[in-house]
Amino acid sequence: MVAFLAALLYSIYIKNTVITILISFIILYLTYNLYSFVKRRFVAMDDFFEAVKYRDFSRWFPEDRGPKDMRFLYTGFNEINRTIKEINSQNEAQYVYLQKILEMVDIGIIAYNLDNGDVLWSNDSFRETLDVPSFKNIRFIENRKSELYTTIFETYHREPNSISIALQNEKIKVLISDTIFQVHEDAFKLIVIQNIDDTLSKNESEAWKKLLSVMTHEIMNSIAPISSLADTLQRNLQLALDYPEKDELELEDLNSGIKTIKNRSEGLLKFAKTYRSLSKITHLNLQKTKVSDLFKSIQLLMEPSIKAKNIAVDFNIISPKLELDIDAHLIEQVLINLILNAIDACKEQADAKIKIQASLTPNRNIIIKVFDNGSGIPHDIMESIFIPFFTSKAAGSGIGLSLCKQIMLLHKGKILVNSKEGVGTVFSLVF
Repeated sequence: MVAFLAALLYSIYIKNTVITILISFIILYLTYNLYSFVKRRFVAMDDFFEAVKYRDFSRWFPEDRGPKDMRFLYTGFNEINRTIKEINSQNEAQYVYLQKILEMVDIGIIAYNLDNGDVLWSNDSFRETLDVPSFKNIRFIENRKSELYTTIFETYHREPNSISIALQNEKIKVLISDTIFQVHEDAFKLIVIQNIDDTLSKNESEAWKKLLSVMTHEIMNSIAPISSLADTLQRNLQLALDYPEKDELELEDLNSGIKTIKNRSEGLLKFAKTYRSLSKITHLNLQKTKVSDLFKSIQLLMEPSIKAKNIAVDFNIISPKLELDIDAHLIEQVLINLILNAIDACKEQADAKIKIQASLTPNRNIIIKVFDNGSGIPHDIMESIFIPFFTSKAAGSGIGLSLCKQIMLLHKGKILVNSKEGVGTVFSLVF
């Protein structure tokens, strides 16, 4: 009996040992597989992150061989690489486009590191404007043209500023502005510079051509008849002196001729005075002015004469609190001029109306409009109405609208016109 129990116990012990060993082998096998599984992924991810570290997105992981789970992982890596390469390609294309655009503009642009002076980017226009070769650090300019370096790189121009710079044996006028921006830990300065000498010369030349053309036309219109009439009078007077018995001098004709010469001379003098009035307004006496007070002054001055011509007039202010920082006397002159033009345009209308209105634009600018339902401005002369001395009126000087435009420009505003023949005209003063 004892021997049987001993044998049974021994048998159970042997069986448990086998099971234990078997379980141990299974655990070891599973542990090894898990280790291999994890190791493969860590190796693959280590390779991937190493490529990312060195920005190598050209690496291609095999998707068609190896364990299924690894193929799935490699597919994800390849998709990331493909996406990043597409983004880089798009960024490179945009950079090339931007670079080409900036190279084509005639405005000089440079960006450089504020700490070490290394040039981040500059275009040909910048180097051509300053008459310097290509350089990688702004110290190049400092070593060769210290005065230019101080003016361009060390002086700050937060707002666009017109300055003169010396280059070789000449001075040029440029418009310059700059700004500072941050990229990560580095500070950069961006400078924009434009040679405005050519633009100013071209505009000045065109302005002189127009002015000389107008002045020549007006002066010739006055001098030609004066010269012709004076020549006729001289011949008649000479005949009367040479042959007093044959040719009696008509004193009335002589008086009429002299009077005509006097009138045309006065017209020429008036022309010179109107030109001087156009050029003498160069500064403003600015003060806060309520639009309501401005309208009240104009209304007292103009309303009686307007109504005497059977023209309905209406002054309208959207908000009584509107204020302008203006030279009130000059803006009154502008409004009087526009209203007189409106009266002239409406004089043939049976139901003539003039409306002067002040309001705010959507971007909070104050705008004053002068409406009329008159004859309108012909389309073919619309672009010429602000040219000095241009007029479509028989008795006009052509100075009014030119003066209005100059006054508005001095106020940093603008004057706009919208007109339709047979319907009416609207002049807008935008402050």
